[in-house]
Amino acid sequence: MKRRRFARGVAAACAAALALTLAACGSDDDADAGGTSTAGVVPELGPDQKVSIVFESYNLAQPGPWTDTFNGLIADFEKAHPNISVTAQKPQTSTLKGYGSASTASIQAQIATGNAPDVAQLTFGDLGYTATALGAKPLDDIVGRDAVQENFAGTHPFAPTARTLGDVDGKTYGVPFVFSTPVLYYNADLFTQAGLDPEKPPTTWDEFKTAALAIKAKTGKNGGYIDCFTKVSGDWCYQAVVASNGGSVISEDRTKLTFAEAPAVQAVEMAQDLVNSGASPKLSQDQAYPAFARGEIGMIVETSAAQGTFIKGAGGAKPPWTLRATVMPSFTGKPVVPTNSGAALFMFAKDAAKQRAAWELITYLTSDAAYTQITSKIGYLPLRTGLLDDPNGLKTWAAENPLVQPNVDQLAKLKPWVSFPGNNYVQIRTGMLEAVESVVYSGADPQKTLTDAQNQAAKLLPRS
Repeated sequence: MKRRRFARGVAAACAAALALTLAACGSDDDADAGGTSTAGVVPELGPDQKVSIVFESYNLAQPGPWTDTFNGLIADFEKAHPNISVTAQKPQTSTLKGYGSASTASIQAQIATGNAPDVAQLTFGDLGYTATALGAKPLDDIVGRDAVQENFAGTHPFAPTARTLGDVDGKTYGVPFVFSTPVLYYNADLFTQAGLDPEKPPTTWDEFKTAALAIKAKTGKNGGYIDCFTKVSGDWCYQAVVASNGGSVISEDRTKLTFAEAPAVQAVEMAQDLVNSGASPKLSQDQAYPAFARGEIGMIVETSAAQGTFIKGAGGAKPPWTLRATVMPSFTGKPVVPTNSGAALFMFAKDAAKQRAAWELITYLTSDAAYTQITSKIGYLPLRTGLLDDPNGLKTWAAENPLVQPNVDQLAKLKPWVSFPGNNYVQIRTGMLEAVESVVYSGADPQKTLTDAQNQAAKLLPRS
């Protein structure tokens, strides 16, 4: 697989770019006069027309099934499109922590040097900034709205709740690519040892606490961990917990922050109580993730993208243990409102031929063939859900891997992960999550801490 090498100085510029939010790094629309065909649909490539494009993905910074699967997909695409050469690269600032803002900063730094990738995988939490400041191309204008909608259709159409996740102001800027919902994974063996019925996992947060305390008391292992309340975890899962208590982090019109209002505060208080009671350990994501895989934690609320890691951990542990999964717990008397994690594929190519090649790559990476591999090898939810019932698709795999079902069940009730508006969206998100983390894991006063953070973050919202 071909990869681009970068100088250290460019990586440093990338790290600083997002924080500075330089105007020069914002939109490259004015540069389109140099050969971009955006006034109408870009033409198809000629049979012998050679095109080289660059694809940037944060999954290529993650070892194991993520990198292996994506490298395989690119290789398959090049075989099917011998006239298109793809250089696959990870973001210049990509780490396994804070991948969203790091990926966006990487694109911004490359735009500043006139060297942006042609296709990039960016999170839904970065959607607003990607479309308005980074200058991602509205795909409806590049290849035509009919082509965009046709890609969502096909033998196995996209789930209705997924189709518009990459839309801004009625146009598709990003084709939804990979995502999951918050899943409750649990160790069936520890349930049995604790006198709990593994066929009846917790359905509410109260039951989660009871089960966690039983596991800790009777097995000596940690009870349960919710990977939704730290800066590292990001805010997609946190938004789901808050929404499930009837709250939100920002108003519907995205003009007012709401994460210090009663439903959000109560959700954080619930998590704080789990830690204070001993039901949940004081662990970082880096500690909890592998600890659960080793069988040292009874339950974890986590993205389904961790499924492959947990399956491998359960099977390789000594002794091996049985992994189960169910939907995210609810607040008593209230419905679960899952949000989505993950990312969409955005186009930054300016040359017409590269735009057509980029679109061919996007359609392949969101095809039946690609989702069959992405789901079976990584664990991401197949957005073409009909594949799960297709004998030639994922039906056999789904029967052998029932852990995918909670994700499918929650897809119909999905509430989109909301991105904060404006150039300071990362600072707003970071301030909110730092406050949440200090409440849950350091015992800070919930109402005061969240109110102070909201007041500070409100100053960063765009002025009307």
